[in-house]
Amino acid sequence: MREEERTMSAMDLKTARWRKSSRSSNVANCVELAHTGAVAAVRDSKNASGPALVLPSAALASLVATVR
Repeated sequence: MREEERTMSAMDLKTARWRKSSRSSNVANCVELAHTGAVAAVRDSKNASGPALVLPSAALASLVATVR
């Protein structure tokens, strides 16, 4: 995988389509996810302008499968 396929720029994060779980209430007490191909980002919905954890999509899928 090329380096540019494994990264997400700050601009990508600003323009990304962030999603919350449909099981989440309207209160900002959850995480949001943005996905751009091979890379995913996770952020705290209470601090949308704060930092985001950016990782390969496969790593996020593995994390979610383990937590479930």
